[in-house]
Amino acid sequence: MVERSPEEDPFDPTSPQMASWNPDAPRSCDCFVSVPPASAIPAVIFAKNSDRPRDEVQEVVFVPASTHPPGSRLQCTYIEVDQVSETHAVILSRPSWLWGAEMGANEHGVCIGNEAVWTKEPVGKGEALLGMDLLRLALERSRSALEALHVITGLLESHGQGGSCREDPAPFCYHNTFLLADRTEAWVLETAGRLWAAQRIQEGARNISNQLSIGTDISAEHPELRTHALARGWWGGQSAFDFAQVFSLTQQPVRMEAAKARFQAGRELLQQQRGGITAEMMMDILRNKESGICMDSGGFRTTASMVSILPRDPTQPCVHFLTATPDPSRSVFKPFIFGAGAAPAPQVVSPTFGARDPVRTQPRFQTQVDRRHSLYLGHQVALGLMESGQDQGQQLRQKQRDLEQEGLEAARRLLAGEWAPPPQELGALFQAFVERESQVYG
Repeated sequence: MVERSPEEDPFDPTSPQMASWNPDAPRSCDCFVSVPPASAIPAVIFAKNSDRPRDEVQEVVFVPASTHPPGSRLQCTYIEVDQVSETHAVILSRPSWLWGAEMGANEHGVCIGNEAVWTKEPVGKGEALLGMDLLRLALERSRSALEALHVITGLLESHGQGGSCREDPAPFCYHNTFLLADRTEAWVLETAGRLWAAQRIQEGARNISNQLSIGTDISAEHPELRTHALARGWWGGQSAFDFAQVFSLTQQPVRMEAAKARFQAGRELLQQQRGGITAEMMMDILRNKESGICMDSGGFRTTASMVSILPRDPTQPCVHFLTATPDPSRSVFKPFIFGAGAAPAPQVVSPTFGARDPVRTQPRFQTQVDRRHSLYLGHQVALGLMESGQDQGQQLRQKQRDLEQEGLEAARRLLAGEWAPPPQELGALFQAFVERESQVYG
């Protein structure tokens, strides 16, 4: 472990100095969904970039379904909650220091991604559930996007959200928005403390970034949402209730103004492909650097990415592509399918530190540990070569593309009924692609 000196938080998101935010501070992400007829095939297609502190390691972990005795308690990142009797199998892409996840899916075809957001409702610095904890809890406890929404809003009501969202002595706290999808529909859930509004997406394409985006088209809401806004003087009660307008900060910080441009660019990219959106097109959107959707600047970057195909036909398997490495423009999206042989891929699982972990000791985050998993280490060397423009780097990038195309073709053949391997082979698919990528890096 390396000693770390605490430093003052450069910026409190609820303060008037918001516009002076340190540009190297962690940023948010972008989530996308396409619901038929916007998709090129009869499937919901989900995608997310996770933009995090530049050196943060993101791992991909598989957690099998499980049962739990009555009265069990569950330790999340900071607090404990009551465990449920049964949890579903999940695949998670997560910052390796915390319990929750930035994005993931479960065995029932539910996918969720989250975003940071700041609103007029103050962000508490007390430790509660992180948005990433809420995301994992919802995946473990739901069979549909709507059920996942109910899980998150119920836990918000019981436990609230809060705590630092980065592995650093200087706290970084925010509220969350979520994009939830299943085989039939998607939901956007946006929160302000314990309050929330949700919008159902039954067709078309939708994206979210780190800003409120639900206007008057509210499909469900917290029962006290409007009375709270009235009591605070944010809404007069006469005009139509526009959630984003009522709860967004009056003076938007520079960072959130930039997110508007990213949100609009993502929306336009989706609209350009409307009716023909595929998983590969979603990968291209996640790789778009001109828009800022693929981030690589200063102290932050896109640390992991995910794209999922959720077929309408319940007899077809869902296919989830995950990178487990930074910068999707120079990473491989590898297919994961829930099956009898599904298991953790050790090359993309970070080392653990038990009681010595800086997230477990008080005060938190006073030391640093090396959380890099083996694929991350190999990819970092390859990334340097690819960025150098040397012939060796170009050859590595070509090998990455070839491997990814092989995974996309396997998914196409599977969903077209041209390939029907046993469940054991499907469950081991991700592990096989991770091993082959590792071999590419030597």
